[in-house]
Amino acid sequence: MVFSSAIFLFAFLPLVYLLTRLTKNLRLQNLLLALASLVFYAFGQLQYLPLFLASVVVNYLAGLLLSGRFAQSRIVLATAVVLKLAVLGVFKYTDFMLSNLSAALGTALPLTGIVLPIGISFFTFQGLSYVIDTYREPENGTRDFLKLLLYIAFFPQLIAGPIVKYHDIAAQIDARVMTPEESAAGIRRFIRGLAKKLLIADTAGFIVDAAYATISGTPDTRLMWLGAVCYTLQIYYDFSGYSDMAIGMGHMFGFTIRENFLFPYGSSSIKEFWRKWHVSLSTWFKEYLYIPLGGNRKGRARAALNRFLVFLCTGIWHGANWTFIFWGLAHGLLSSAEDWGLIPVRKLEKTAWGKALCRVYTMLCVMLLFSIFRADSLSDGFRLIGALFAGSFTAEGSLLLARLLSPAAVFTLVLALLLAGNLVPTLRERVKLPETLANGLSLLLLCLCILCLAKGGFHPFIYFQF
Repeated sequence: MVFSSAIFLFAFLPLVYLLTRLTKNLRLQNLLLALASLVFYAFGQLQYLPLFLASVVVNYLAGLLLSGRFAQSRIVLATAVVLKLAVLGVFKYTDFMLSNLSAALGTALPLTGIVLPIGISFFTFQGLSYVIDTYREPENGTRDFLKLLLYIAFFPQLIAGPIVKYHDIAAQIDARVMTPEESAAGIRRFIRGLAKKLLIADTAGFIVDAAYATISGTPDTRLMWLGAVCYTLQIYYDFSGYSDMAIGMGHMFGFTIRENFLFPYGSSSIKEFWRKWHVSLSTWFKEYLYIPLGGNRKGRARAALNRFLVFLCTGIWHGANWTFIFWGLAHGLLSSAEDWGLIPVRKLEKTAWGKALCRVYTMLCVMLLFSIFRADSLSDGFRLIGALFAGSFTAEGSLLLARLLSPAAVFTLVLALLLAGNLVPTLRERVKLPETLANGLSLLLLCLCILCLAKGGFHPFIYFQF
């Protein structure tokens, strides 16, 4: 069950919202939301529900120990962290390690075929943040299992984030008010995210699949650039759309969830890009890995090493493939080059033309590295990069371009390009829409989304695989 499915939109979400509104007792509301969240998870992978609950229990027990007689015990912290990372490693990386070991030894070791539990990276990291924060400040822990269960299992952000810290949401679990105004704002935000997913991301995704399907033959350079641009748009609108829906549903139920995307495609450097892209994950690595390693407090060389380790872990977190590792390390290299002045973004940003050049450089790097990110293997990724600059034009490519770039598709892509940069925040500063007009636009978007659902076709959220 995904947010963009009919059963979620017209059955699960309305029913849970109605029952929650009718329940006046806050603890019963928490119990209802926790049970609904478990049903939501079980609907996708019932077989892994015990694993998910076991993960919550480990967090709870570690929190009890760290907020009690074993406060600030490194042994308890290390045990919890190692156990949780070991489970994540077994499910996510066992076959990757076996396949690489087979290649190194020249043998064919049997693979396990383990199915990855949905959302395991997200709920593992969310649980780790709770344990680490409780170790640092024992008063951050809770003895109420229901509160911790709701914190980790809350269905709007259970599968693909944003990653939330317990101390940021604990007060809202204890006391919140579901006002009509906040619910209305949450519904509008949810619809905006749904439109991003169904109307833009899925349109771009269809073009990406068709364009990249031709790479096995003689790839047309124009198709490869179209695919690269569309995938850059698809992954942004897909994931930021999911985050919008999660944040919107949070408001519907009285919770405030922090922003996860701050219009990263308007960035002038890779460092700025990572301050605006997947903010909850980059913040997690900064607070729980980069700073404990020493951050930038021990000289430029040590800061560069710490940064590389963070980006290496960021790549590994995304999946068991060398493409993700390369993607992460490349971002680390570019970020360090900017920091050292080898890529002079700081000097260039001082002029209007220089800033424009920095934005072109940033988006070109982001787009090329996303091409590697999407590829099945590094060789496929490099082949795709080569095809972008091969200057190959084929008759088949021309026909496919004409078919893919219909008027509706061109309109959607142009709109997506305009909305992905700094246009939206600029307009928000200058134009304040009346609530009636905002509601009307949201209703129009919802109708378009329903029509899109009625047409059929399904693209799962990209970050579900992580």
